[in-house]
Amino acid sequence: MASHTLTPVHHHPQSLTQPFKSKTFKPQNLNCKNAIISSKLRVAVIGGGPAGSSAAEALAAGGIETFLFERSPEAAKPCGGAIPLCMLEEFAIPSHLIDRKVTQMKIISPSNLTVDFGKTLKPHEFISMVRREVLDSFLRDRAENRGANLIKALVTNIQLPVTEKSPYKIHYISNNTQNTLSVDVIVGADGANSKVAKSIKAGDYTCAIAFQERIKLPDHKMKYYENLAEMYVGNDVSPDFYAWVFPKCDHVAVGTGTISSKQNIKQFQGAIRNRVKPKIEGGKIMKSEAHPIPEHPRPIRVLGRVALVGDAAGYVTKCSGEGIYFAAKSGRMCGEAIVRASENGEKTIGEGDLKREYLKKWDNEYFCTFKFLDMLQRIFYRSNAGREALVELCGDEYVQRMTFESYLYKKLAHGNGWEDVKMAVSSIGSLIRCNVVGREIDEFRKRMELQF
Repeated sequence: MASHTLTPVHHHPQSLTQPFKSKTFKPQNLNCKNAIISSKLRVAVIGGGPAGSSAAEALAAGGIETFLFERSPEAAKPCGGAIPLCMLEEFAIPSHLIDRKVTQMKIISPSNLTVDFGKTLKPHEFISMVRREVLDSFLRDRAENRGANLIKALVTNIQLPVTEKSPYKIHYISNNTQNTLSVDVIVGADGANSKVAKSIKAGDYTCAIAFQERIKLPDHKMKYYENLAEMYVGNDVSPDFYAWVFPKCDHVAVGTGTISSKQNIKQFQGAIRNRVKPKIEGGKIMKSEAHPIPEHPRPIRVLGRVALVGDAAGYVTKCSGEGIYFAAKSGRMCGEAIVRASENGEKTIGEGDLKREYLKKWDNEYFCTFKFLDMLQRIFYRSNAGREALVELCGDEYVQRMTFESYLYKKLAHGNGWEDVKMAVSSIGSLIRCNVVGREIDEFRKRMELQF
């Protein structure tokens, strides 16, 4: 049975007031000495985005008493909103949530060399564009329908256990009332500035900042972006990332991101607007959004009976900046891990269980992917010369096919040995032409001299 059975719980008289679809807890005076919590394992998921909702759904479906905290269900995280094809089936995303099915993608270099990056897509393949407020709401509703208790609240403090088996206490504000909830396990899905991560001292990580404007275009302008997405690279729009124009239901999302020059983000946003000016002229800005995005996993992602998922754990890929799929995937993997380790909520779990059932499986599946994309960003995004080489390479159909197979299906694409050799030679040739290899070698030599 779970460790907290018969453990006294000290609640504010309204601490169990939460919204439920099938049942509602009402304010009541509890005799704390005799208060008995359910014998089932109790898990709190902090954050109601794709990571938190997927974790809560898996937990509730596995028979675990689940509490999903979300501060602002109506708000939406600034996000390009692209999700891979495999996510539609894997997470049963209904087609009516998809705003646009992108079958054409252009990547534009600093010198405005434009490459059509979608020639190898098959007739049934596309990149789905969604609005986060629509997707997130759907995933939260589904988790709640599976049995998760959705609590619209601001988590203010997390009180760590005083003993190995005593509960975590979550202090939160709901309806202008201070409340406390005791749980056995916490899943932190509360984004890059995670309060859960801070509570366990999970360590810092580098964050980029993304800035995006939603722009309503005239109909004839919107027609151009009907099934087209664009990526722009160059020091003018970002010194270390890329800018984008992604189509939505009735508008386009125009944005950019940076790690090293966050203070200049509005300058870069102005630059991307200038580069696409003829295509968006006459458009009206509906909304401006900004948000931090992690650049690498946190030093600590599991500690005690707390696990981090999604942005809170740092699961956003370099080079592409993809985070939605990995957020939902990590949340589901963590939820399922807790269900397995606790035998559907019937037994207590510990740090070792979370590391074995969740963290080890995650790293085995995705560690190499994150490292590989990190390497690509270091090579191609550090100078305009490198970005020109990147765009040049993207014109190769073999490069496109390998890229899309890996992205759309989240599996390592199986290439042709000879084509791989030719691709490597072509890559080196592009980099040499763009004076990148010599610069990288010089920097490597300097680092070695400093070390010795």
